[in-house]
Amino acid sequence: MDTTPTTTAGAPARVHAHYDNVKKLGHWTTDRRFEVRARRGMVVLDLRSPRIPDGDIDIELDLDHSMVKLLVPQDARIDHWDLRHTGRGRVKDWTGENGGGRTIRVTGEVRHGEIRIHRGGVATLSAMFSREFVQDVRRARREGGTPTVADPAYED
Repeated sequence: MDTTPTTTAGAPARVHAHYDNVKKLGHWTTDRRFEVRARRGMVVLDLRSPRIPDGDIDIELDLDHSMVKLLVPQDARIDHWDLRHTGRGRVKDWTGENGGGRTIRVTGEVRHGEIRIHRGGVATLSAMFSREFVQDVRRARREGGTPTVADPAYED
């Protein structure tokens, strides 16, 4: 699990997956702006951490034959109006709920790819079925703490 912030002040956090799977889970950032580039890869971004300051979150995508999974709070609003699609692909938000929570604005271009939105309990399960969760549980046991990958809102 990569827990180090990936940006400097003012610049967006950058996530790059070139023929790779990249998972950013738990308390991995305090940014509200992200740039994601993926080519034939998969990116998982956990945006449930209370360490992310209040306000809208902006995600600029450049996907080519790739998938991005966003783990968001249950009441998050997803705005993908300015997202351009080329070829097959779509935004999969099975519950489709747009509650009164923070707005997550997704922009950019998707070429033959998709964005999956996992909310609430489904987001927790997505995080739990990962190697990063197992590593976090082992770390928490060694240090006598509590794992935070499954639910970043829960802190010691």
